[in-house]
Amino acid sequence: MTAIEFNTKLMNLQSNLQYFAKSLTNDKEEAKDLIQDTYLKALVNRDKFADDTNLKAWTFTIMKNTFINNYRRNQKASTIVDNTEDLFYLNIPRKSEFPAPDSDYHYKEIQKDISRLDEVQRLPFEMHNAGFKYKEIADKLNISIGTVKSRIFFTRKKLMESLKDFQS
Repeated sequence: MTAIEFNTKLMNLQSNLQYFAKSLTNDKEEAKDLIQDTYLKALVNRDKFADDTNLKAWTFTIMKNTFINNYRRNQKASTIVDNTEDLFYLNIPRKSEFPAPDSDYHYKEIQKDISRLDEVQRLPFEMHNAGFKYKEIADKLNISIGTVKSRIFFTRKKLMESLKDFQS
């Protein structure tokens, strides 16, 4: 494959790469950076691409590995290394054992709004928040998965509207 063919095929993957990058990062700007890094690595390593393989899969693998490496690098950068003699920094509590008064109030208000919902809406929503999968909820309530998803979606929407004062 010539360089021009390679570049053309690579550019044709742009919308797929954008979608994949957004799904990995959940941030528009980080996704753009990830796409740029992916293009750069693909172009620099073009000689390593075998013509009889799938360019899309190869490029997605580059993007996934770049994302993972960036994530690990960021995690390592945010790690605190305590060089003090008595490990003073490691002994500082990171979180308070007690909830902040306002968070307790917010929790109670949210719970109050949830309890006001019809049981038909509330039950799938509470089960989903408790960690049940859509299929498990559907089986337990004897309804279709589509109905479960719909009820959870509309319940979230309704709660976001009634709790808009708590959104920052």
